[in-house]
Amino acid sequence: MSEQLTNKEEKKSEETIENPIVRYKNVSKSFGDTTVLQNLDLDIAQGEKIALIGPSGSGKTTIIRMLMTLEEPSSGTIEVDGEYLWHKEQPDGSLSPADEKHLRNVRGKIGMVFQQYNLFPHMTIMKNCTVAPINVLGIKKEEAEARAKEMLEKVGLGDKVDAYPSQLSGGQQQRVAIARSLVMNPKVLLFDEVTAALDPELVGEVLEVIKDIAADGETTMILITHEIDFARDIADRIFFLHSGKIEEYGKPEDVLVNPESERLQSFLSRFHS
Repeated sequence: MSEQLTNKEEKKSEETIENPIVRYKNVSKSFGDTTVLQNLDLDIAQGEKIALIGPSGSGKTTIIRMLMTLEEPSSGTIEVDGEYLWHKEQPDGSLSPADEKHLRNVRGKIGMVFQQYNLFPHMTIMKNCTVAPINVLGIKKEEAEARAKEMLEKVGLGDKVDAYPSQLSGGQQQRVAIARSLVMNPKVLLFDEVTAALDPELVGEVLEVIKDIAADGETTMILITHEIDFARDIADRIFFLHSGKIEEYGKPEDVLVNPESERLQSFLSRFHS
């Protein structure tokens, strides 16, 4: 057992990533007396695709909600593209809490696709995809519409620019939500169980779009998913979380085919008939 632990420690040191696009350093999060994330250390390389798996309440969603500045860490630091997210570095090297302007600037490098599509029902698909780039990024309307058209084509919905969300299926709405995130040209794209609210027959079309995006570009992707086969296909590394800690991680073929921990073995057994 001690030899196994030593090997794991060596593996961790070997996998240190230089200049990661995202870095969590000793990050914890508590809600009252309940600790949901404990001393998380996680480096993610530019262009890397990682999948977070684990039971409900294991801390997966908290990890990405902190990155989207929807939850503030209780302790530790998060860096995005070389900048602290929740802190500002002072000339003497010390850290102070970030102001709202700093949070907005760093958060602008991150896009997120939620379980619920969060489309504006009173706006056309084109308007849904251009309102943020025009008002947040300050892009001219013509350029925003050209980018939106390109991204809607990418997700197979180039013919739906004048439609309203209510005229689309759930799968189509989720694909619009993905296109909307891509229009913002994020460096890091987060997916939070994006197929959870879909009817089973619509899941495949959304997963195919995400696979195409993953194969296509340099966008770093963090995915929370219960679609284990999908995680195997898309992820460079998979992280299994339990009780707010990373229990096991590695390449898909290692984590999913030869899981070491009993908790991961038990978790994966639910997905096998």
